[in-house]
Amino acid sequence: MAAQAHHGASEQAKTTRLKPRRPQPVALYLFALVLVILIPALIVALVLLNSTNDAQEEVVEALTNATVQAMGQTVDREVAGMITTLRVLSSDQSLQGGQLDEFHRRAVIALAGTGSYLIGIDAAGNQLLNTRIAFGDPLSRTSDYDTAQRAIERGRPTVSGLFFGKMAQTWVYHVWLPLPDNSPVRLLALTQNARDLIPVLQSRQLPQGWNAALVDGENTIISSTTGDEFSIGDTLPMRRDPETQLPGWTEETIKNDRVVTAEWRSAITGWRIVAWASASNVKSPLKESLMQLGAWGLIIAIVASLIAFFIAQQLSRSVHGLRVDAQRLGRGEAVFERHYPVGEIDEVSKALVFASRQRQTAERDVRFLMRELAHRSKNQMAVISAMAKQTSRGATDVPTYVQALERRIMGLARSTDLLLAHGRAGVSLRELIDLQLAPFRPQDEKRVEIVGPDIRINPQGAQILGMALHELAVNATQYGAFADERGTLTFGWIERDGELAVRWRETLSRPMKASERAGFGTTVLRAMVGGALGAQVERQEHVDGVEWTIDIPMTALDPAFAAVRPDEQIEERRGE
Repeated sequence: MAAQAHHGASEQAKTTRLKPRRPQPVALYLFALVLVILIPALIVALVLLNSTNDAQEEVVEALTNATVQAMGQTVDREVAGMITTLRVLSSDQSLQGGQLDEFHRRAVIALAGTGSYLIGIDAAGNQLLNTRIAFGDPLSRTSDYDTAQRAIERGRPTVSGLFFGKMAQTWVYHVWLPLPDNSPVRLLALTQNARDLIPVLQSRQLPQGWNAALVDGENTIISSTTGDEFSIGDTLPMRRDPETQLPGWTEETIKNDRVVTAEWRSAITGWRIVAWASASNVKSPLKESLMQLGAWGLIIAIVASLIAFFIAQQLSRSVHGLRVDAQRLGRGEAVFERHYPVGEIDEVSKALVFASRQRQTAERDVRFLMRELAHRSKNQMAVISAMAKQTSRGATDVPTYVQALERRIMGLARSTDLLLAHGRAGVSLRELIDLQLAPFRPQDEKRVEIVGPDIRINPQGAQILGMALHELAVNATQYGAFADERGTLTFGWIERDGELAVRWRETLSRPMKASERAGFGTTVLRAMVGGALGAQVERQEHVDGVEWTIDIPMTALDPAFAAVRPDEQIEERRGE
């Protein structure tokens, strides 16, 4: 008992384990598919976004450094141009000859429209000429004597820092060029207003949110792109140590705001280009991208869910339609064609419709064959009965009667075999002729000529024509062309004017006898062919043989004529 209980528990547990899972709707699988696709896509997008942001920061950093460097190089070219101008002016003959008034005049002409002015001083720093004012007007000592002294000590061009010019009454800078000791002017300087360098900085476009300032060795702003935020002459509150050059980007705090700074230092002037931007602006692309990614991810999830719901509804309706069609097919009812949005389901629907039509056709065929079987069985019984009666009239003894009756029954059987082989597709007329005449044809094939196109006829016509051909062949064998060793048969047919014109002509080598003119064949041809097929049957006697002409309406022989019976047509219309 314990073993049985254990076995029962084991079977119950096995049944529980093998119990199939509850089927889930297609919408659940589609939503799961959306999540399976969307979540990894978002994760990959986050990784790529972070990687892209790092690459973007590197690009912006490289672009910023390149732009700052380009700004500095532009300033250097400006200063280098001023040094070149000084060298050209210093070679003027009027200066070397001490003709300062002439030199002043030529300098004014040469510097017209450049925004630069020429200053000449002696070793003590006293101004000897200044193109800002007319030559000979009183001049004071230069305001930038320290830079002038440094230029003399170094013996090469020297650029000053920013200072407020007394004569110009604005912020200016000097480029000094020392001349030989024996020169009437010890130093020449080109002075230029600091504001003239603003277009130089603005000629290079920094990335959005970035600003730049040109500062001297004291961190004093010479020029900037910030407008009123930092004016010329202000001290820039970042990168405060001019002697320390920090590599790359550096974060600093300005007015409680974290900024990212970068710089470039000039080897000619010692000035620096300092660029900066708010750290939040630099990092904002990542935050904005994350927010956009989240927003778009939510939108995509909602749209994908709606699309999945729509697809699920379409699939559910389609599957429901297939289920209804399958149930109709199972009950033997007609399944009508439907169109579904999913190609595969539409193909299944077409297959169900095709299967339904095949089933309906098969059922009609079965009903037709059953009716035909009963009908033909009755007809054959009547034909056999008629053959038996007609055969008995010309028989002299029982063996002759049996032999004649057996030949006729075999001819009928051959027609029946041919009908069963082809069914409703129709019977080949040439094949029917060959099959019926084969047992009677003489060995000399030249004695028989058969000419006509191959056409298909319906089973009823084939059966009647088969019997007629059999009787004609029997008569030809007993009394006609086949009984005469030199007799010939010409059998031909042609389709014309909606009729099949058939001609059977037997030609004998001797005159035809009176006993060759009557029999069962004549009855078959006139009664069955003429009556059943609506044909015109004519028998014509010649001295050397007999000729049969038969004109059969093609409508009586058309395979479609017997393919669907009238009662079946009514049933089909009701089904539609």
